[in-house]
Amino acid sequence: MTALSDVFTYLIYVFFGLYILAMLLRFLLQAVRADFYNPISQSLVKVTNPLVIPLRKILPGYGGLDLASLLLALILQILMVTLLVLIQSGVMLAPLSLLLAGVLGLASYLLKIYFFALLAMIVLSWIAPGGNHPALYLLHQITEPVMAPFRKVLPSMGGLDFSPILVFIIINVLQIVLRNLAFSLGILGFVPWL
Repeated sequence: MTALSDVFTYLIYVFFGLYILAMLLRFLLQAVRADFYNPISQSLVKVTNPLVIPLRKILPGYGGLDLASLLLALILQILMVTLLVLIQSGVMLAPLSLLLAGVLGLASYLLKIYFFALLAMIVLSWIAPGGNHPALYLLHQITEPVMAPFRKVLPSMGGLDFSPILVFIIINVLQIVLRNLAFSLGILGFVPWL
């Protein structure tokens, strides 16, 4: 690889990655029914609306899920994989391999979002317990549906919450499964976020 291809690879990761992150966060915030009037939610909507609104005319939401933003995240992921493969190897993957790389990449990206959201919640609970920042509120709304079932399983341990440890273990196990699946399909090197 030359320095120029490294620069292009980096820029593709950054720009596509940020917009995919915005699309996935929009999807997650609508899935958990987060506060729409939160300034961060409003910013995500403004950033993603130019692509989501036209697609929403074709693919409406279903059951409170914003399928248009999820489909756009998948399309952007596939486009990113295509560009990265073209830059790195100069060949084109088969359409099914591209689709699988896109789906596995999105699943891995969602796991990373939850991993870092939980990590942020843990750190912020030490630094600013009971804080009322809009980002804290959204982090709580995103992570609580995942954490609640584990809190019911684990007994109360004197004010300490060990449920994030179980969630971290499950996230890591799922990442290993996704990585092995990508390896067995022969697309491991082409799936970003793994």
